[in-house]
Amino acid sequence: MSKATSSAPSQRMLRVGEQVRAAITQVLQRGEVRDDIIERTVISVSEVRMSPDLKIATAYVTPLGVADHAKVIEALNRNAKFIRGRLAGALRQMKYMPEVRFRDDTSFDNYKKIDELLRSPEVSRDLATDAEKDDENE
Repeated sequence: MSKATSSAPSQRMLRVGEQVRAAITQVLQRGEVRDDIIERTVISVSEVRMSPDLKIATAYVTPLGVADHAKVIEALNRNAKFIRGRLAGALRQMKYMPEVRFRDDTSFDNYKKIDELLRSPEVSRDLATDAEKDDENE
């Protein structure tokens, strides 16, 4: 009997990812990381995706009020081992402490682009035409 392969994360991966996200958020909120860039930046951790073996945690973060996200992401990755050590208290139940990798969360930019497209005159015109067709069919 072969195991079905799926690209979707398992419930366990999702649950552990949320626990890691909460733990990273606590470390950043308490100001435990001694790095000038990280200390003076408000960082939102929107999601943590775990590898199937739960040994790698990819944290998607958004530095708020900063134009250059790359410097903040670089600073977080530079301090990733320290942050990993600080997570140990909150993640005692895990057999292995995951390696943490930080990536820039671009989902908000994607949402903005979709919103702009939906508000564009071309789409509004098409939606108005569809609404008129629906009225005629009734």
